[in-house]
Amino acid sequence: MKKILFPVIAFFFLLLNSYTSAQVKIIKVWPNKIPDSIINKNYKEQDFSNENGIYRISKVTEPTLSVFISLKGNGTAVIICPGGGYEHLAYQKEGVDVAKWLNKIGVAAFVLKYRLPSDSIMKNKSIGPLQDAQEAIRIVRRNSKTWNVNPNKIGIMGFSAGGSLASLLCTHYNDKIYDNDSTSAKPDFSIFLYPVISMRAEITHMGSRINLLGKNPSDKEVKYFSSELNVNSKTPPAFLALAENDKTVPLQNSIDYFLALKKFDIPSELHIFQSGGHGFGLGKKGETESYWPDLCENWLRALKIL
Repeated sequence: MKKILFPVIAFFFLLLNSYTSAQVKIIKVWPNKIPDSIINKNYKEQDFSNENGIYRISKVTEPTLSVFISLKGNGTAVIICPGGGYEHLAYQKEGVDVAKWLNKIGVAAFVLKYRLPSDSIMKNKSIGPLQDAQEAIRIVRRNSKTWNVNPNKIGIMGFSAGGSLASLLCTHYNDKIYDNDSTSAKPDFSIFLYPVISMRAEITHMGSRINLLGKNPSDKEVKYFSSELNVNSKTPPAFLALAENDKTVPLQNSIDYFLALKKFDIPSELHIFQSGGHGFGLGKKGETESYWPDLCENWLRALKIL
């Protein structure tokens, strides 16, 4: 009896898992030519796990979208930008794992493996990641019928330096930074976890700033890439969550962005947890930072995005 029961139980859990989430495929962001790219055969993508077993990707040369379609989809979609200081991508912890959570609440998820700033493969390393993010939104919007997505319910989500990229998309979605079609690159909403928002020296994460802008950026560059300085009445609504004891990215990044949004009465929520530090991802079960997914889901429902 036990020999029969075990495979039945195993099959049940496999079926249960596939009910909520299915990774459809990985697609190229730029199936033809990558804009402003420099061919460098010595520059090759690397993947590795750090001392804590966290899977990371660096030296991205071919941007991709990993497509996770929820089998109980509600028409909402989110593009996820993992963090890593514009040096690597915490692809599993702040990408795939988050996509699976979004699938559970009926949201189609797309993990963006974006190019990391590098003079070795880009004519303008500061713009490369934003080009990938703009095109990622356009890809999802163009293929909304195929993926059963509402083209008016496509959001962007970013962790740490991925939050910098997500916020840049929210404030520069209309900038012509490559030869694109008329498809809108504007996110309909945004979600930020312990984000780098500003490039101002007094509050930025200096590693992210140096990787994106170099050691001596101009005042004009600092202003352009500081999203809190570029919010206007058309900036998408935002949900922000971070920990008070974050020793990596100053809290002021999120606070200033939230206050800029409130100046224009843009619907937003800011949650500062007592603990969690930096890079908590979905959070440890039972810890305060693990509450953010429920809070985020409630916020999305309040805005009628879910």
